[in-house]
Amino acid sequence: MAQSSWQVNPARIRSYVNRIPLATRLLIFSVFLISILGQRLPSLQNWGCLLPAETNLTTLNRLSTYPFFHLSLIHLILNLLALTPLLTNFESENGTIVTLVLFTGPFSLIPGLLYTGLTLLTHLSTSAAVCGSSIWIFLLLSSTAYATYRTNPYFVIPVTSPSLHFPTWASPLLAALLIWIFIPGTSLLGHLCGCAVGYGWGSGVLKFLGPPERPLRWIEGKLNLLGRLPHYVSVDQKIYGRYGVLPSMGASDEDMEAGTSRFRGTGPSGQRLGP
Repeated sequence: MAQSSWQVNPARIRSYVNRIPLATRLLIFSVFLISILGQRLPSLQNWGCLLPAETNLTTLNRLSTYPFFHLSLIHLILNLLALTPLLTNFESENGTIVTLVLFTGPFSLIPGLLYTGLTLLTHLSTSAAVCGSSIWIFLLLSSTAYATYRTNPYFVIPVTSPSLHFPTWASPLLAALLIWIFIPGTSLLGHLCGCAVGYGWGSGVLKFLGPPERPLRWIEGKLNLLGRLPHYVSVDQKIYGRYGVLPSMGASDEDMEAGTSRFRGTGPSGQRLGP
């Protein structure tokens, strides 16, 4: 009898876990640990959740800590399952340092500021605490959807004649609306704030938020981060590939010492490590 296609394959799961890059591992572990602690310590949960009515100069931490807290174990698990592949792809494209800087900084701060400002301006419920890494999920979905829109502008939905064409870039907005309708207690405004930042990053408008590549290349070469840190992803994909390149011919000793040799991803000058 043929095996079911839904059967869990431990080897494939182990292989996928082994390919998760460094920043994704650190962020996922931090979210899991902090969320568990927050659910056991209500005072810590209250300290970290985003509460517009109580956000002031002494509680600015709320603007960047709220993605690390979750209301329940189910809330946490569902968000981590959705976040992990999206964050893995982002880190693979942008590098470990850039991912850590953005997701512990502006990718939490800017959606938090937008949500707080809009909530206070529109006089929505300012006493309801908001938390969860779904803000990152919708940010990454929107960034990916905008990039996909450039090559595939529409989804074809064959439910009518002629077929319905739905814009690719708007799919995260539809997902946010459906989740708000069918899952009680979710924040539509919070998810839309994440989408706004994601569209800004995907379109290139917010690319200035990322740290400059030149000093990052220098740091990577000087500290040999590719060689020292397992699962590290270089900031410069054109030089190093996803997990770096294995140098062969065509690199000088000076370049090797500086860690800045411009190897090609394939061919005689280098061989990629990892997909």
